[in-house]
Amino acid sequence: MEIREAKDTDLRDVLLVEKEAFGYDKEANLVRNLLSDPSAHPLYSILAFENYKAIGHILFTSAYLEGLQNGASISLLAPLAVLPDFQKQGVGGKLIAHGLKLLTNADIDLVFVLGHPGYYPRYGFKPAGVQGFEAPYPIPEEHANAWMVQELRPGIIGPVSGIVRCANMLSKPEYWRE
Repeated sequence: MEIREAKDTDLRDVLLVEKEAFGYDKEANLVRNLLSDPSAHPLYSILAFENYKAIGHILFTSAYLEGLQNGASISLLAPLAVLPDFQKQGVGGKLIAHGLKLLTNADIDLVFVLGHPGYYPRYGFKPAGVQGFEAPYPIPEEHANAWMVQELRPGIIGPVSGIVRCANMLSKPEYWRE
């Protein structure tokens, strides 16, 4: 498997993976919009290939903590997609690991995700709300553990907390329901 940053010429593959992985257009449209949204400031769009076929995609965009001036640099992971025939084979985990390595090298301190609480903790994510980080929109109590964070710079959680703000494109409540 080859994993690399997506190029502008890969947009068709990116959108195809998103559409086929989820079975509808919502995430593909979100990715297209995030990639062109200046407020998202996309950090990394990463593709996984098997025999030159795109089989997985992950996107990391910029975010910030409301009211925090010179504190933590943060990113949002959304979405992660793997073609159905390649799911449960470690592709998603490899995309996450590759992205986290790039973010660490880029001096990003924290990465947030709204995702399955049975999946993301395998890759170091922990519930964010109990650590003082509020999602851009309220998360229902029964899904509170789906809002997660990973610390890429040790010691940043604790001194830093607040409400996460992200791309304008993501300022819709429907994106904050797990």
